[in-house]
Amino acid sequence: MMLEKLLNFVGRYLVAVLAGIFVLRVGYLFICGLDLIGDESYYWDWSRRPDWCYYSKPPMVAWLIAVFTGLGGDYTAVVRLPAVVFGTVFLRFSYAAASAFYTPKAGALTVVLMLAMPFNVLVNFLMTIDSPLYCFWMMSLYYLHRALFDKDKTAWFWAGVTTGAAILSKQVALLMPLMLICFLLLDKQRHPLFKREFLLYLFPVMLGLMPIVLWNQQHDWVMFSHSKAHFYIRETVTLTTRLAQAGAFVLYQLLLASPVIFVLILIMTYKAGIAFNRLSPEEQFLMLMGPVLLIGILLLSLVQKVQGNWPMPFYFSALILLSGRWLAGVWKQPLKTGVALGFLMVLLTYALPVAIPRFNLQNTAIDPTYRFKHWQVVAEAIALARHQALPDTEKTFVIALGHRTLTSELAFYLPGQPTVYHYEGSGQIASQYEVWGWPEDAIGKSAFIVSEQAEAKVPDDLKSAFQRFRQLGTVANPTDAHSISYYLFLGKNLRALPNNQKQQR
Repeated sequence: MMLEKLLNFVGRYLVAVLAGIFVLRVGYLFICGLDLIGDESYYWDWSRRPDWCYYSKPPMVAWLIAVFTGLGGDYTAVVRLPAVVFGTVFLRFSYAAASAFYTPKAGALTVVLMLAMPFNVLVNFLMTIDSPLYCFWMMSLYYLHRALFDKDKTAWFWAGVTTGAAILSKQVALLMPLMLICFLLLDKQRHPLFKREFLLYLFPVMLGLMPIVLWNQQHDWVMFSHSKAHFYIRETVTLTTRLAQAGAFVLYQLLLASPVIFVLILIMTYKAGIAFNRLSPEEQFLMLMGPVLLIGILLLSLVQKVQGNWPMPFYFSALILLSGRWLAGVWKQPLKTGVALGFLMVLLTYALPVAIPRFNLQNTAIDPTYRFKHWQVVAEAIALARHQALPDTEKTFVIALGHRTLTSELAFYLPGQPTVYHYEGSGQIASQYEVWGWPEDAIGKSAFIVSEQAEAKVPDDLKSAFQRFRQLGTVANPTDAHSISYYLFLGKNLRALPNNQKQQR
């Protein structure tokens, strides 16, 4: 009964509900006090150099951050603000899409289910590629329904525009036109759509792909090589390891989607898959656009490591289908339990920044907020050491060794947000920093170098590139004052670029 009242409230006051959620989420951004994680600062660094594509991802995330920080400044909350904006639009189109496939009550239930999934907290807080991807994916589902089932010919174009935008957000969106082709092929009566309507859809999709392909053609196809590496299956991995990886992936789904909702989706997918030929065309479409792909990624986790967030877009049409089942009287009580448990998990997720220090769990193995902390503190300590050693920084540039996260976090949190360059000891292109290279006027300059390793482990190739190379000091680990986290060096007078570096393009 409580769920029915909640659905009636959401359906009647949808705009007010979404506005309230937006305000609460924006407020949370400004008061939570959590630093950017590595991916966020990395994408922010991309945004300072707008381009048609980047090393590992299409350009949408960088474009959005550039627009918002251009208007509001380079602050942590402003970097994350697009996630809240797109998350709100996502909820609005979730309601519209589910209402189109079923009824407004299904739309309200879909919104409630989305809000009851912990992943929705993260995607509306972290500014990564996922936020725009999810929004454009859901918009595509809505416009494709209008095109396919409401016979709205103009909707084919808008479906193509939103799919193209999704592809500009993340490569996985290429599955949408592929699954649409599968759906059209299922019924001969839909084959004539390939002659005109599908081409109207395909045109903006190809337009979205064009800058990605052209950029990669000019940069040795680095994004495609990076994406291909995600699907490299190592034959030497033992069965035990494969099962452990699959188990970890399923655990992530239970945490991100909430246990009851995840299990219900799997059961629904199994039953609908068996009776696929008896489903309505709308439900067959929803199956192809989500649950079928979800099963595919679950099977993939048995043969290789799969990231926990990869299947998230596949849940969207599954939740719409689940809402339709609920309207038909199926799983009334389990779904009510799933919503209640999901909201509890969501509230706990929001409470973590307060609860972790309250129970003295900071920096422990069960502290999930660890990735968000200490970067500002570290950058301030490094900036102080830099100023003491180099009062005049005009003729120096900053280099970071180690993971790209160190480079991007220093770029964001060091005073003045200087350009920070990266040294990749492997000689391979491992991030966007190797695509960019070092400054054109680096020769003759000195470098302030931050490393996660002591001088003995700094590559000789880097040390010999400078006329002199010496240690300036260290920065303690903010979580353990007796442990050194970062080593600071000064490279005087760069004589030549190290063998595996190039000048900035």
